[in-house]
Amino acid sequence: MCDHINLQDYPLDQPGSPKWIALVDDCKAKLAKEGLFNLAAFIKVDALPKAVAELKPVLEAEAFIHARKHNIYFKNEIEELPADHPALTKFETSNRTICADQMGQAAVIQLYEWSPFAQFLAAVMDKPELFTMQDPLARVNVMGYHEGQALNWHFDRSEFTTTLLLQAPEVGGEFEYDQDLRSEDDPNYAGVADLLEGRRNPTRIVLEPGTLNIFKGKNTAHRVTPVKGDRDRIIAVFSFYERPGVQFSEKERIGFYGRAA
Repeated sequence: MCDHINLQDYPLDQPGSPKWIALVDDCKAKLAKEGLFNLAAFIKVDALPKAVAELKPVLEAEAFIHARKHNIYFKNEIEELPADHPALTKFETSNRTICADQMGQAAVIQLYEWSPFAQFLAAVMDKPELFTMQDPLARVNVMGYHEGQALNWHFDRSEFTTTLLLQAPEVGGEFEYDQDLRSEDDPNYAGVADLLEGRRNPTRIVLEPGTLNIFKGKNTAHRVTPVKGDRDRIIAVFSFYERPGVQFSEKERIGFYGRAA
């Protein structure tokens, strides 16, 4: 992976070394305090163009256009809320998605399957071990966002999300989040309504291409603002689990990718 990853600043290939331990500790501290951390220039600058070029033709010719209207919970209803509650406001999400089985041995697949990557993430997340998915579609996804497309407000299903920004748009495509807007004990529907109706001030960050982002999104509301301009936002999403052999159901695959296999 030395051709792809900035191992000088991020020595993932040296688990247990002083530099590796210092990096893990720093990432843990940021994750605890801010709910996320970013490793800027994780992918080498001279490796980025090739990483993008090997995915662009697939995105343009074979991507599934994933468009849906949803509320922040991705649920049709919440039992304790009336249907017109502002916390259930619907938005539109739209992107183009390609799956792991469409990428061959692209750089993002090589990174995903490189065992020190999962070992590093497990250490940062205080997990005994993390496993790659068995699902041939869901294990790695790459999303492309055209002019006007966006990922709207939502909470994640999983505790952590791991992404790698490959290409930034000319304008927009910024990451916004409201940290710990809810908790396991308090859904904070009033706070969610305030966010969706513009009465809260979420944090907004602009990521540079090549940045690895680890984010705790289960209880933190977040979105990606609409893209503007001719250059797409392209981002890879890596799925890891605490048990081996995880696969999506046929229904989930069809919902996310328009096909079961």
